[in-house]
Amino acid sequence: MSKTSVASVIKPKYLGYCRKSTDEKEKQILSIDQQIDELKTFASRENLEIVEFFVEKKTAKEPGRSVFNNLLKLVEKGLADGIVAWHPDRLARNSVDGGKIIYLLDTGQLQDLKFPTFWFQNTPQGKFMLNIAFGQSKYYVDNLSENVKRGLHFKARRGEWPSFAPFGYKNDRNTRNIVVVPQQTELVKYVFTHFASGELSSTRDVRSYLFKKGVKRKNGRPLHYNQIRAILTRSLYYGVFIYGGETYESKLPPLISQELFDKVQVRLKRLQPTNLKKHEFNFTGLMKCIECGSFITAESHTKHYKCAKRTAVYIYYRCVKKKGVCSQPYVTEAEVETQLREIVKKCSLSPIWEKGFMELLLKDELEARARTSVELCSITTSLEAVEKKLSRLLELYLEESIEAEDYQLKKNQLLHKKLDLKSQIERVKADGVSWLEPLRNFIIESANADKIARAKENRSDLAITAKKVGSNYLLFDKRIHFSPNNPHISLAARPIAACDEPSAPLLCGRQDLNLHGFLHTHLKRTCIPVSPLPQISKCRRRDLNSHAQKSTRS
Repeated sequence: MSKTSVASVIKPKYLGYCRKSTDEKEKQILSIDQQIDELKTFASRENLEIVEFFVEKKTAKEPGRSVFNNLLKLVEKGLADGIVAWHPDRLARNSVDGGKIIYLLDTGQLQDLKFPTFWFQNTPQGKFMLNIAFGQSKYYVDNLSENVKRGLHFKARRGEWPSFAPFGYKNDRNTRNIVVVPQQTELVKYVFTHFASGELSSTRDVRSYLFKKGVKRKNGRPLHYNQIRAILTRSLYYGVFIYGGETYESKLPPLISQELFDKVQVRLKRLQPTNLKKHEFNFTGLMKCIECGSFITAESHTKHYKCAKRTAVYIYYRCVKKKGVCSQPYVTEAEVETQLREIVKKCSLSPIWEKGFMELLLKDELEARARTSVELCSITTSLEAVEKKLSRLLELYLEESIEAEDYQLKKNQLLHKKLDLKSQIERVKADGVSWLEPLRNFIIESANADKIARAKENRSDLAITAKKVGSNYLLFDKRIHFSPNNPHISLAARPIAACDEPSAPLLCGRQDLNLHGFLHTHLKRTCIPVSPLPQISKCRRRDLNSHAQKSTRS
């Protein structure tokens, strides 16, 4: 016998697939048996060989059916040639599973599909019709979902409970609504009344009481605490319910009063375990250990003094020691606070200096605005002259007193000059007094830093200010080292007494107050007399860092 005749004798193998949705079990309880019986009759009539049936009880609305995926894997391995099902909607109701079947048909891994209620041939026309059938199945499911949602919302507007009946009620198939269960409603009333009065002091007591009365889960265990809380917070019991984010009035008679319900909510709120407040240390995250590079953490210790009959809380800062062995000792919060106040005070301005700087700032502002006004007036005059020249040039050209080439050349020159003057005006407007506001903010912040350093019980404000005036805080042998930020470098470089002692030397203009450059006006001064204090001719230069060294001028 030839190979062709042998191949013609071998029957293609089919896999039977039967599925029912789990959405409405009561309506589809005989669906699987009916499908298997119909598929066997169809296979016998069409002379098909079904080697195995696959049964699945899961909706096809979403991809991810395990039995269906195993069926496709057998087809991909070549263990079957086709699939037999009652209708294409049994195979897929979503675009992913429908696309897989179409793809297997395109690649030849799936040779045929058979349906008792649908015509199909593995041709372009057949696959087109199959694709339409899958699309119709998906449309049916999507439309059904929207209709169900719409129906449930309409049901809620009528005052009917739209979901499964909660404790105290049961679903009625005839009315499609919920009805009261007398035994359970009595338990609900008892629980609410005695929980509000305090006889049932906790959800544990409610749970035990309901369990004694026979209320339990399917596994025979008492209700979960979440179920107890759901009962105690069910607003349906006093006549309203929430569905889809909206509140509706129930047609059912209330089991309890709203006043009783509110009392229960107040007691539930009191019984909720309050989260223990974590210690909030003011100076954590600010410093690092100079020895090992780890962060500095804090811990609180409480000590009871029996003789004095008092309790004291002490806070200590120490290295976390997560990068190896570290020998740095702990330091008390009081020591850290004292050192930070010294640092902030060192990088601050006293009220006397603030007043003097503000007076100088006001004077410089008037001078800058006057200088800017004069400069703008000069540039504007030049701009008007250029515009007049352009107008006169155009008149000469229209009068044919000048050649076109000469006109175009001269016009280009004047236009370039006009654009240059306009850009100069914009630049003067932007840069003329732009440095005044940053300077004013610096003076105010520096003066506030002095106030914060002198105040008491303001550790959080002290920590924030310390981060502004400095960075790279390092702790070594209980001493804090830091790097002052711009423009506080010059303030930190001067003697601390300069802020406090009336006879101390003032800042010299040769010191760079603002290394960013917006204090350039004050840098031109040889000395800044702030008050009738004695004036010195020269300040000692301080080379704190390379940037300050570059900014110091001889």
